[in-house]
Amino acid sequence: MKPIIGVMPLWDEERNSIWMIPGYMDAIIRAGGVPVILPLCKDETILEQLVETCDGFLFTGGQDVSPVLYDEKALEGVITCEIRDMMEGSILRKAIDQDKPVLGICRGIQFINIFLGGTLYQDIPSEHPSDVEHHQHPPYDVPIHEVEIVRGSPLEACINKDHLMVNSYHHQAIKKVAQGLNVMAVSADGLVEAVCMPEHKFLWAVQWHPELSYKVDSDSQKIFNVFVEAAI
Repeated sequence: MKPIIGVMPLWDEERNSIWMIPGYMDAIIRAGGVPVILPLCKDETILEQLVETCDGFLFTGGQDVSPVLYDEKALEGVITCEIRDMMEGSILRKAIDQDKPVLGICRGIQFINIFLGGTLYQDIPSEHPSDVEHHQHPPYDVPIHEVEIVRGSPLEACINKDHLMVNSYHHQAIKKVAQGLNVMAVSADGLVEAVCMPEHKFLWAVQWHPELSYKVDSDSQKIFNVFVEAAI
């Protein structure tokens, strides 16, 4: 049986609809998993059943994580989704308790860091200005800046490189790294680009977008491969 991967839904408030970037699903399928888009809800009974059913969880991109969760007031331009924050907090807690594999991408790395007690730069251009381009224009599968991979990290073992060119589309990033997380990659301006939780079976998160580059970059697909393999 192939592992079932629960994929956090993307929410379009203007259209009042759930949607999904195909790359999240396709990269999981290529890795040997069965992706399932989860409903956007906060019913604990439903969420408990989903965690029991799924073998792993992908925390996708999307709206900003609410600054309320790390005791800050939202800056102008910060857009949040309260029900998604609540849902993901419940699922992440249960997944960690049950030692089920987790992969976070973009918002995913930010949410995981906040959930475990870290903080964020709410707006990189105003709070951590640099010459590194973190919010690129299309096409989004083209690498835009380099990250340095931490030697001895699981990410280095996965891709067998100490530097990696990545795509990038975000305006928030990890500020204070949560206790229990190890940094696996950083950009030239010092922003955290990848983390893991070494005491968990598999909990990785990256700030870039392998779901948009997996077709043209084998290293992007490798991240999905090790995630799905951990869910078997």
